[in-house]
Amino acid sequence: MPQPVEVRRKIQPDEVDQAIPIYVVWEVTMKCDQPCAHCGSRAGRAREGELDTAQMLEVAASLARLGTREVVLIGGEAYLRPDCEVIIRALSEHGIQVVLQTGGRAWTEERARRFRDAGLTGVGVSVDGTAQIHDKLRGNLGSFAACMRAIDASRAAGLMVTVTSQINKLNLHVLPEMARAYQARGVVAWQVQLTGPLGRAADHPEWIVDPWQVVPIIDTLAKLQLEAVEAWRAAGEVGQPFAIMPSNNIGYFGPHEQVLRSRPLSSESHFASCKAGKHTLGIESDGTIKACPTLPTPYRGSNVKDLSLEQIWEQDRIVGFARYRTKDELWGFCKTCYYADACKGGCTWMAHTTLGKPGNNPFCYHRVTQLRRRGERERLQKVEAAPGVPFDFGRFELVVEPWQD
Repeated sequence: MPQPVEVRRKIQPDEVDQAIPIYVVWEVTMKCDQPCAHCGSRAGRAREGELDTAQMLEVAASLARLGTREVVLIGGEAYLRPDCEVIIRALSEHGIQVVLQTGGRAWTEERARRFRDAGLTGVGVSVDGTAQIHDKLRGNLGSFAACMRAIDASRAAGLMVTVTSQINKLNLHVLPEMARAYQARGVVAWQVQLTGPLGRAADHPEWIVDPWQVVPIIDTLAKLQLEAVEAWRAAGEVGQPFAIMPSNNIGYFGPHEQVLRSRPLSSESHFASCKAGKHTLGIESDGTIKACPTLPTPYRGSNVKDLSLEQIWEQDRIVGFARYRTKDELWGFCKTCYYADACKGGCTWMAHTTLGKPGNNPFCYHRVTQLRRRGERERLQKVEAAPGVPFDFGRFELVVEPWQD
């Protein structure tokens, strides 16, 4: 396995750059009720030593003191934690917006209303394709139907509903059908990310898209976003248009960057490097802190059982690694890229879990188009298997081959 990132040391004041954990993803339990075949954390059973209620409430108070604005509760399956309502209420009373991400298997309208009354404002339902594709990825027949019921139950309870999807070789050809299905059910936004070779997904390299495939994927997403805006205008501009929200592992700097990075009707934007540990934070259910919830094991920082969350945020260099990142860690194509200053290698977890270290991210629109001008493209070739533990990864190498239309 690759060596861990740099040994922890205290972050110096001039390295902080106004870091605030505005957006936090909190794994409240590893316990899960679905055997998803692409799960990055290999969820199923609760972690050993998961935080008790009192410890969870202290973390909630720390988040409020640090200036957190939104917390997304995840698992495993967050609703399987008996004190989930207590956690929601505590965060809400601190003035933090609370959203819950669910696979939807046992998400009912009654549960949605109880959680809403505790302070929950929104639900993100994880859907990864049309029915047959989704059920295959989830390893659970009927999972897609449960997701649709979860969307309906959440809307009936008055919650804001979004859908989160992973894009891979099983579903990249049905993206338009997916978008239409969610819009028809009243979903307000669709967050998309590439399936990365993390956890159980690392055991299925045949599902991971090859780098050159990001171009047709992004072209399709941009087309769908523009169509959604036009449909909204044709309908009289009521409410907000359906928003497609690419995560940080779908990139970068192609002709659709502003279409997909800017929210509909908002100011223009573009990808601005990894925000892990700068404006985002991940919390594991045993109290371990990471700069981003999807980062692999080498990026696990300190634990709130040993230090306060405030101390970890201010002092832990592993958690704050992106605050002092420079172009010096770039290698391969990314080192010579025109956008290196702004991008700094794109998504850290996608690069690290694919090639064994950050700083060279092949899943890039600009990179693919530049290589195409040379008549080349890159594909992945597995060279090392993942060991089979939570948030693990193997390793791939890039194979350069002639471009094939």
